[in-house]
Amino acid sequence: MGAVVQLWLPILLSAVAIFIVSSLIHMVFKWHNSTYHKLGEEDAVRAAIRASGAQPGMYVLPHCTDMKDMQDPAMVQKMKEGPVGFLTLRPPGPPAMGASLLQWFLFTLAVAAGSAAITVQAVGLGAGGHVGAHMIGLISLMAYAMGGLPEGIWMGRPWKSVALHALDGLIYATVSAIVFMLLWPTS
Repeated sequence: MGAVVQLWLPILLSAVAIFIVSSLIHMVFKWHNSTYHKLGEEDAVRAAIRASGAQPGMYVLPHCTDMKDMQDPAMVQKMKEGPVGFLTLRPPGPPAMGASLLQWFLFTLAVAAGSAAITVQAVGLGAGGHVGAHMIGLISLMAYAMGGLPEGIWMGRPWKSVALHALDGLIYATVSAIVFMLLWPTS
């Protein structure tokens, strides 16, 4: 634990740097915007969802409670007709950006601290900044870039969106590795 404490500054600065870089990606470069589409008849779809009484949560279309139901001719027909998909509903009102940004920062801090703890356990501080940064970068890449793959596989998230999130993860991992390499404690 003492070795991880010695890495408090790169842990904190890595989280701050990733927070800044992610803000640039989403607010300046906006390369994710092309993966979000508007529904035709959006107002009618919104009215239908409101009229259904759907509460915030995750929904699947068409819904079946058991995989056996997938063999039912009526369900097969619904699947053929479409739409087929997943829908996430949030509470009404503007997004709580402050809370989301805080949660994102805490996540980046947790990834940096976890990466540092694993790295210290695996190679120790004596391995040097280059080895430590390499390990930090690989662990961070796993944390930031791999999470979208299951959504592409199982939830139908478009592969372009998955790829852009993986690119974000590669950038965050690189930033994290650079910060740790520059601030790795010397013996």
